[in-house]
Amino acid sequence: MTDIAISRPKVQVYAWVIFALTFGLLISDYMARQVLNAVFPLLKAEWALSDSQLGLLSGVVAIMVGLLTFPLSLAADRWGRVKSLTAMAVLWSLATLLCAVAANYEQMLAGRVLVGVGEAAYGSVGIAVVVSAFPSRLRATLSAAFMAGGLLGQVLGVGIGGAVAAAHGWRMAFMIIALSGLALAILYPILVGEQRLARLSAAAGQEPYERKRALPNIGSLFAGRTLKCAYVGSGLQLFVAGALPAWLPTYFNRYYELPVDGAASLAALYLAICGIGMVACGVISDRLFSRPEQRVMLAAAYSIGCAILLAVALAVPAGPAQLALLGLAIFFAAATAGPAGAMVAGLTPAAIHGTAFATLTLANNFLGLAPGPIVTGWLADRVGLLGALQVLPLASVAAALVFLFARKSSRAAVAFAE
Repeated sequence: MTDIAISRPKVQVYAWVIFALTFGLLISDYMARQVLNAVFPLLKAEWALSDSQLGLLSGVVAIMVGLLTFPLSLAADRWGRVKSLTAMAVLWSLATLLCAVAANYEQMLAGRVLVGVGEAAYGSVGIAVVVSAFPSRLRATLSAAFMAGGLLGQVLGVGIGGAVAAAHGWRMAFMIIALSGLALAILYPILVGEQRLARLSAAAGQEPYERKRALPNIGSLFAGRTLKCAYVGSGLQLFVAGALPAWLPTYFNRYYELPVDGAASLAALYLAICGIGMVACGVISDRLFSRPEQRVMLAAAYSIGCAILLAVALAVPAGPAQLALLGLAIFFAAATAGPAGAMVAGLTPAAIHGTAFATLTLANNFLGLAPGPIVTGWLADRVGLLGALQVLPLASVAAALVFLFARKSSRAAVAFAE
């Protein structure tokens, strides 16, 4: 154990520069995605929209991410990850500008589709860049921290979007977020280079990153029950993490009678709690539960905890007790991100990490982030928003069952780069 500890590679300062810039673009990604949810009440009033239509505007981004993340991540592994990330950021920022000038629901929906196309592979390719720059011992922490950037982006998207929309209208909210994303997209390729990233990967003790001209071994993306269950369990739990951020601003507006900016600010606080929980639970996974069988049990425990807390929160009347319980529940809403990301990184070859994280992103979006807002909106039109949210704990229970199913085979799982 002493020899292993001494031989651990050090974290390079430039690795943190790459993390900060990639993390910043991820924040821009989710600000562009989430600003819409802060202005739901304004759009509903201006265009006479149903909750189902609002849910589609939110969920269509995740649908496009789910459809395109795999092919675009595969293309990025071959074309160059830095160039690909830059092109993605430019596209989603321009698409957000289109949303700012939309004249009707159909144009807004088209703009949101393009936002989804731009964001489709950013999460998977971005985390592949980040984990390639650091030693493998930090994978769960990095996976959780990187995904928490999405939560931070949602916090800022909801908070800033709600405040700007209340003062200057919803169009200005979209415009400000779009322009900030474009500025960062221009800066990114100036400071991050492909060749320097390859040298950094080697210094971190990993297989150096380089563009892959050949197609990956697709079978290695689905090798073993543990890896498959990591994809599915993560996606099911993110059904909750997709629905709550989309509908909490509206919930606080309707059930607590808060104005648009007040509801958005309160929802942003809860999204911040979700991000803190994601990072904290990822750190716990790295430090105390590093083996595959431990991580699947930890992920199952996180899911069950979320289910119980959310069910109790939505069963009590609106008020301080409910707000406190909602805070505890959302702390665990995305807690499985760290363990699941670490399992995917440890159970797939480093050469295809971009494509492996794309597979995880696909599962996250098709099973969770896309259907979460859409199904919740559809149910809200029929049983009310509270009744729709009360269904969410079932997704967490399903996620826990999937992680528990993986436990039998996790002891025999083969790690490629642990």
